[in-house]
Amino acid sequence: MPLTIHEAQDMMPVWSHDGKSIAFASDRNGNFDVFVMPANGGTPVRLTYNSAGDSPFDFSPDDKQIIFGSARNVQATNVRFYSPRLFQNLYTVAVTGGRPVLLSGAGMERAHYNSKGSEIIFEDRKGYEDPWRKHHTSSVTRDVWTMNVKSGTYKKISDFEGEDREPVYSNDDEAVYYLSEKNGNQNIYKKMMNATTAERQLSTFKTNPVRHLSISKNNTLCFTNDGDIYTMTDGTSPQKLAIQIYNDGRQNAEKNVTVNGNVGSFALSPNGKEIAFVTRGEVFVTSVDGTQTKRITNTPQQERMVAWAPDGRSLIYAAERNDNWDIYTSSIVRKEEPYFYAATLLKEEPLIATSAEEFLPKYSPDGKEVAYLENRNLLKVYNIASKQARTLIPKGQNYSYSDGDLDFDWSPDGKYVIADDEFFGFGASHAAIIKADGSGTTMHPINSGFGEDNIKWAMGGKLMTWTNNKEGRRSLAFQGNKEVDIYGAFLDATAYDEFKLSKDDYSLFKDTAVNKKDSTAKKDSASKKWTPDFANIDNRKMRLTINSSSISDYAVTPDGSKIYYLAAFEKGYDLWVTEPRTHDTKILAKLSGSPSGISISKDGKSVFVTNNGSLLKIDDAGKSTPINISAEMVWNASKEREYIFNHAWRQVKAKFYDPTIHGIDWNMFAATYAKFLPHINNNYDFQELLSELLGELNASHTGGRYSPQLVNPDATAALGLLYDETFTGSGLKITEVVTGGPVDKTASKIKAGLIIEKIDGEAVTDKEDWAKLLNRKNSKNTLLSMYDAKNNSHFEEAVKPISFVEESALMYKRWVKLMYDKVDKLSGGKVGYIHVQSMNDGSYRTVVDEVMGRNKNKQALIVDTRFNGGGWLHNDLNTFLSGSSYLGFAPQGNKVSPTEPMDRWQSPSCVLMSEGNYSDAYIFPYVYKANKMGKLIGMPVPGTGTAVWWETQIDPTIVFGIPMVATIGKENRPTENLQLEPDIKVPLNYEDLLNGNDTQLDAAVKEMLKQIGVK
Repeated sequence: MPLTIHEAQDMMPVWSHDGKSIAFASDRNGNFDVFVMPANGGTPVRLTYNSAGDSPFDFSPDDKQIIFGSARNVQATNVRFYSPRLFQNLYTVAVTGGRPVLLSGAGMERAHYNSKGSEIIFEDRKGYEDPWRKHHTSSVTRDVWTMNVKSGTYKKISDFEGEDREPVYSNDDEAVYYLSEKNGNQNIYKKMMNATTAERQLSTFKTNPVRHLSISKNNTLCFTNDGDIYTMTDGTSPQKLAIQIYNDGRQNAEKNVTVNGNVGSFALSPNGKEIAFVTRGEVFVTSVDGTQTKRITNTPQQERMVAWAPDGRSLIYAAERNDNWDIYTSSIVRKEEPYFYAATLLKEEPLIATSAEEFLPKYSPDGKEVAYLENRNLLKVYNIASKQARTLIPKGQNYSYSDGDLDFDWSPDGKYVIADDEFFGFGASHAAIIKADGSGTTMHPINSGFGEDNIKWAMGGKLMTWTNNKEGRRSLAFQGNKEVDIYGAFLDATAYDEFKLSKDDYSLFKDTAVNKKDSTAKKDSASKKWTPDFANIDNRKMRLTINSSSISDYAVTPDGSKIYYLAAFEKGYDLWVTEPRTHDTKILAKLSGSPSGISISKDGKSVFVTNNGSLLKIDDAGKSTPINISAEMVWNASKEREYIFNHAWRQVKAKFYDPTIHGIDWNMFAATYAKFLPHINNNYDFQELLSELLGELNASHTGGRYSPQLVNPDATAALGLLYDETFTGSGLKITEVVTGGPVDKTASKIKAGLIIEKIDGEAVTDKEDWAKLLNRKNSKNTLLSMYDAKNNSHFEEAVKPISFVEESALMYKRWVKLMYDKVDKLSGGKVGYIHVQSMNDGSYRTVVDEVMGRNKNKQALIVDTRFNGGGWLHNDLNTFLSGSSYLGFAPQGNKVSPTEPMDRWQSPSCVLMSEGNYSDAYIFPYVYKANKMGKLIGMPVPGTGTAVWWETQIDPTIVFGIPMVATIGKENRPTENLQLEPDIKVPLNYEDLLNGNDTQLDAAVKEMLKQIGVK
C-alpha cells in the first residue's frame, strides 16, 4: 500500500518504535527535509526547514523525538576541516515540530539509539569515496562507532579495514548488528558489546551486498539483497518476503515534450539555409530564417556528431544502437523537396556498421568518402562505392580522453586530412597533415612546444590555422586556464605574400589583377594544380590575433580578410572580429554567453553560434538574430534510462584504465543490475543503480551523479554567525561572528554571547525550526532583534544575509586562519603553514602567495593537504617544494638571501594528509615521499591515483565517471588501490577535534621543530 503519492521524492523511511509513525525525507521544497506521518496513512508534517539536506535516522526510545543528519552549521570549537559536503551534524527534533537541537558535530550517518537513549551507534564518513563502492580495503572505508550521549565520548566498535556500516543495537543493548565486507561480499555480522570475542557472521549471501539493515523490538532483522526484502533472526536462515507493489507507471509513460533549446553540437548546411543540431541525443534540423523544425531521429539511444553531405540532401551522424557506435545517414527521399526541415519522407540507413566503434563522420568535399574515428583513436577513411576503409592514423598513436576530443578535417580539395595527432607523446596534440589516399608519410609541419589545438583549413586550403598559448597568459600551475591566440601557417608562398600586403596595397593588387583579363584563367589553372608547399613553412607562420584570450572557437572568412572568434574577457563569451591585414579588432556582438562552436556561411557574412542552448545568427554588422526552434519529441524516460545504463556499462568496457576490468565478470553484473530498470521511475533511484553497477569495479572516480533541476526551492540564507545549537532557551545564542560575514561590520553591536530573539519580527522559539525564518532572505534587508543578557538590554540591527555557498567560503578561510595561528603559536613563529584546498591553479596561486609571502622567512613549512578532493597539481607542488640552493647573491659585496632558486621553497617541509585525500591529492604525497622530500604525517591515504572523465548523459542531470588513465609509480603497477602510509601516523579523534585539539597538526609542528633543531 503506497503511503505517499506525491510527485516529489520520498525516501529514507524510519519506523517509530511503537509502529504508529513513519519519518522520511522528501524534496517537496527543493531540498530534502524530514517529515513524519501516521503509519496507516495521513498528511505528512514537515519538521525541518533548512535548505541543507536532512536525513532521518531513528526515533528516540520514547518516540517523542527524531534524530537526523544535516550539514547546516558547525560548532565554534570544532577544528576539523570545514566540509558540509562530508560531515553531517546529528540533531534531534520533536515529532510535533520545533527547534532542532544539536547532539553531535562528529559527522554521523545511519545513527541509532540504544533502548535507553544513553548511547548512539553510527557509521562514520572519512572522505569523498562513492558510498556504493564495493570490496575496497582502505583507510576511507566506513567504521562503526558509539557515542555516549551524556559524556560525549566515542568508541570505535569495528576494526576491519574494509566496509563496516549500517549498525543497529539488539533489543537488550548487549550486541550490535551491522553490515561488513570482512569475508568478501557484504553480509550481516553480530558483535557482543562487552565481550572480547570476535564478531560473528550471520548471513552468507555470496553475491550482491546486503543493504538497508533495520531491526524490530524482538531482534528480527530486516534487510535487502538483490532487490528482495528479507527477515531473519540470529541462528535462522533469511526468509524472503513476498511483496507486490502496484503502480500505474505514469512516471515512465511516454510524453510529448517541447524542443525549443538545449542545443549541443550543430552544423550549418552547405546552402546556409538549414542547421542540424543535437539535443537530448536526437538529431533535428531547423530553418535558419523561418520557424520550421523537423525531428530527424527518434530513438531512446543517442545520436551525436552530425554533419552534412556536400549536396545538402543527406545528414551523417553517429548512433549508439545494437550495443555499438555506428555511422548512419538520413536522406531526403522526394526530389521535389529541397530542405530537411520541410521534408515529408526521410530514409535512414547504416553506412558504416562493423563490430568496431565508429563515430565523428565527415564527408569528403566530393561526397564520395567519409573520414571517421574507429574505436575513438584510429582515423580512417571509408570509400562509399567500394565499401572499403583505409587507415590514416593507426592504433597506438592517439589516446582519446573524452569521446570526440580528437578532431580532423578534410582539405577543401579533398586530397588531404588535417588531424590531431599525439605522435610525439601522450597528452600533447599536434597538427598532422596526411594524404587522404593514405600514401606518403604523415607530416607535422608546425610542431610547436605549446601544441596545436582547434586545427582548421582556411582560404581554400592555402592556410592552416590553430590555437595555442605561446604568447598568451596562462595559469601559474601547469593545468588551468590559458589565454590563447589564433595562428596561421601558409601552405602557399604566393598567398602568403598577398596576405602580408597592407590594406591599400592589397586593394591596388586586386584592381590590377582584374585589369589583367587573362590573369583569372591563369590563376584558375594554377589553382587546380596547386599542392601544399611545406618547404620553409616556418617563415610563413603568423599570429592572427592581436590579443590573447580564452577562445572557444573561431572561423576564418573565405578570403582570409576577417576572423570571427568567441572570446571571454569579462562575463561570458562575446563574438569578436579581427582583420589580420589591419589588426582592427572589436567586439562584434556582446553575448555574455556560454562557450560554443562557430559555423560560418559560404560568403563569410554570417556566423552561427549557440548561447546557453539557443542558436544565434550574427551578421557581419553585429546584428544577432535568434534562430527559432519549434518541435516536439516523444520522450520515454524508461527507455532513456535503459540506454544510459547500457551506455555506462559499455563505456567502462571500452575505456576503463584496466582492460581486464580487475578480472571481474562484467557481463554478469550487467544482467544483475539491468533487471531493476523496469522498476525505476526517478533519477534518484537511477543514479543509485548506476552507482551499484559501477561500484563493482572497486575503483575510485566512478559512480552515478544526479543533479536535480530545482524549481523555486527553499534557500536558507546565512548570517555569518556560529551558534550554540545545544541552547534550549528562547532565541538563538551566538558563539562567534564569522570574519567577513554580514555582521562583521565596525558599526555592528552583534557579538558572541548575544541572543537573536526575533528575525523580521518573528520570534525564534523552540516551537519551530528557526531556519524557516531565513528562507528566501538572501541579500534582503533582514531585521534582527537582539538581547544582551549580560547587560539586560535589547536592540535591533538590520543585516543583509548571504548565501550558504558564500558563508562556506568564509568558513574555509576561518579554518585556515585557525590552523595558521595554531602553528604560529606552537612553533613560536618558526614554522609556516599552508593548506592546499584543491589541486588547481587557484589553490596553487594561494600556495605561492602564502609560502613566498608571510611564510618566506619561516624555518620550516607544513603543507596541509587534508580533505583535498583532487585536480592536477602534483608536479607543480613537487617542483615548488624541491628547492635546493645553487647560487647566491652579494650586492656591493654583501651576501643576502634568498638564493636561487628564488621561486622555490628551500627549507624543510612535511605534508599533512588524511583519509579524505583524493585523486591528485593522493598522487602529490605519493611523489613527495618517492622523491624523499620530507615526512608524511597524519593518516593513510587510499590509492585513488587515476584520471577520470565525468561524462554528461543525454539526460543532462545524470553524469557518471570512468577512471581511464592509471598512474604508474616505482612499484611498476597502477597506484589505484595502492594505499599510501604516513611516516608518522596520527589519528584525529572525535573528542579532540570537537574540543579544539588538532593532534595531527600538533605532530607536524613537533616534527618540524625537531628537524630545525628546536627542542
